[in-house]
Amino acid sequence: MKFLRVLKNENQISGETVQQAYYPEHVSNFSIKTVFSGNRTFNIGKRQLSLYPDTFVAINKGTTYWSKVDSSVPVNTLSISFSPSFLSDFQRLQKNNHRYLLDEPFQSGEHPDFSFMETIYPFSGDMKYNILHLKEHLEEGIPNDMLINEYLHHCLINYYKVYNKEVVDKSENLNFLNSTTKVEILKRLTLAKEFIISHYNKDIELEDIAQHACLSVNHLLRTFKQAYGQSPHQYLIRVRVDRSKYLLKNTKYTINEIVEIIGFECPSSFIRLFKGLNKVTPGKYRTGN
Repeated sequence: MKFLRVLKNENQISGETVQQAYYPEHVSNFSIKTVFSGNRTFNIGKRQLSLYPDTFVAINKGTTYWSKVDSSVPVNTLSISFSPSFLSDFQRLQKNNHRYLLDEPFQSGEHPDFSFMETIYPFSGDMKYNILHLKEHLEEGIPNDMLINEYLHHCLINYYKVYNKEVVDKSENLNFLNSTTKVEILKRLTLAKEFIISHYNKDIELEDIAQHACLSVNHLLRTFKQAYGQSPHQYLIRVRVDRSKYLLKNTKYTINEIVEIIGFECPSSFIRLFKGLNKVTPGKYRTGN
């Protein structure tokens, strides 16, 4: 199903299900991009971000990007583009009620309050619940703009919470006194995180991650653990296991096939690891027993 909903206040929501698609170079308002199956690749400058159902991407107003879908399975996408006036109204309502976001170093452009770190964020909890309900209403053709805008308002509230957790809090975890240094290191660690998420099923080495983030291996190991509470290798394993959980619940791939898809070599090692992290075997997780 394909849809495009343009509200009277110029907020836009679009979605479709495709296996191959190319979205040419584009500049939009502040937007949030999600997928509910398969994956979609975004190119922002020299960065390539792979989006999966457990993640979403935030793109700032004025950023130029292009994207594509090239998948063996149908990819269900949804994109929300917020009008500047809607964001300004939201900011006025929230300014006195929410913890203020990390400022200057992460912000730029005409509307600095709405220029955030463009990266991959976890898509779960209230953020996912709210957007899933929004998607259901849109697919049903609900004509009520007021209801749709209410969902978009809560989407921004939830994004602020995610941003504070994934950017502000992680910056504060870094053991540097200078705030500018914290910002610069977190930006580089974000590149490392993106590289892991986007190449999780490939044979990547610590040196590859460090080079992509423009950090030495020792500096990467030390600061990544400070920000994310785990080593890059542990983070990679968690991403692989999380992807396996999605595949177990949403596809008919065998466990051996899933092991190969997520980049593991030994099914027995994967099963032991999965059970250690989730207290249940992959087979029982799939059936819910």
